[in-house]
Amino acid sequence: MAQEVCGVIAPGKNEPVRVETIVVPDPGPGEAVVKIQACGVCHTDLHYKQGGISDDFPFLLGHEAAGIVESVGEGVTDVAPGDFVILNWRAVCGNCRACLRGRPQYCFNTHNAKQKMTLASTGQELSPALGIGAFADKTLVAAGQCTKVDPTVSPAVAGLLGCGVMAGIGAAINTGNVGRGDTVAVIGCGGVGDAAIAGARLAGAARIIAVDIDDRKLEKALTMGATHTVNSKTSDAVEAIRELTGGFGADVVIEAVGRPETYKQAFYGRDLAGTVVLVGVPTPEMKLELPLLDVFGRGGSLKSSWYGDCLPSRDFPMLIDLHQQGRLDLGAFVTETVQLDEVEKAFERMHGGDVLRSVVVL
Repeated sequence: MAQEVCGVIAPGKNEPVRVETIVVPDPGPGEAVVKIQACGVCHTDLHYKQGGISDDFPFLLGHEAAGIVESVGEGVTDVAPGDFVILNWRAVCGNCRACLRGRPQYCFNTHNAKQKMTLASTGQELSPALGIGAFADKTLVAAGQCTKVDPTVSPAVAGLLGCGVMAGIGAAINTGNVGRGDTVAVIGCGGVGDAAIAGARLAGAARIIAVDIDDRKLEKALTMGATHTVNSKTSDAVEAIRELTGGFGADVVIEAVGRPETYKQAFYGRDLAGTVVLVGVPTPEMKLELPLLDVFGRGGSLKSSWYGDCLPSRDFPMLIDLHQQGRLDLGAFVTETVQLDEVEKAFERMHGGDVLRSVVVL
């Protein structure tokens, strides 16, 4: 039987979000209903609210979540009611050319639940953020979006792997292939950037340079594993990175902002054969101009990181284990916990740079 629960809706472009009653249908074939325990407030949710992702309003926001599987539909065998799961937004198909070549992290046919959740008051269909919609007591997802992990971990920290923290760690380890002794620069020290710093530290980087325009964020970056900081508001970021790397530039530069000007800093701040990883999310109107000769004149690689190039079934349990061993402090990313009706205020604090992550606890 369909259920009515509370959820946070973005009704229109740049309109304040509000808590509404939504209808969650019973899971159909290949689907699962998950009782949400915690969900991080990610910048991507703010992008949805601002119309920067699409105009398919109203959106059911929230996607960085963990919770308990309540029920599953026909044919679901990988998860069962009672399982503690982290939700992911790239449920792989297993049949596309990437999956069949053993590269499921690049699946070209990722999927979400086929049924739609709706507004109880009008019956209007909702667009769940990244196919999840977890600022809600319960949500409907494809069963492949559920990844089982150690149930003893706190939901407030586990859910962060569902997006920002995984994106940052994966940008360093999976996409950037950071190795022992490497020099790494991270431009943009929000949640994703700090996760990239933590990932570079896990990988054994010798020098990790944090770049931002906010001294508060740079101080936090030092606690996450950065060895040096650069305030690019008062210093030339490229020159500072070169000075800290013997004049060469960094082996890997991770751009966690998603703007043309910071991408150029990353491009010119890398070593001659270094790697640039773009993990910051641009908006549709942004354009990048670079002299083609400068692209030709450097080796290395220019990469984009899709969700940290992660494979949730592999990476989520591994990172939870590292957290449980005390080798990855996921709790350091949680600045505050809030309730569903405080999401709008959490957006304001995030936009002001006052938090690393607010987490909605249900």
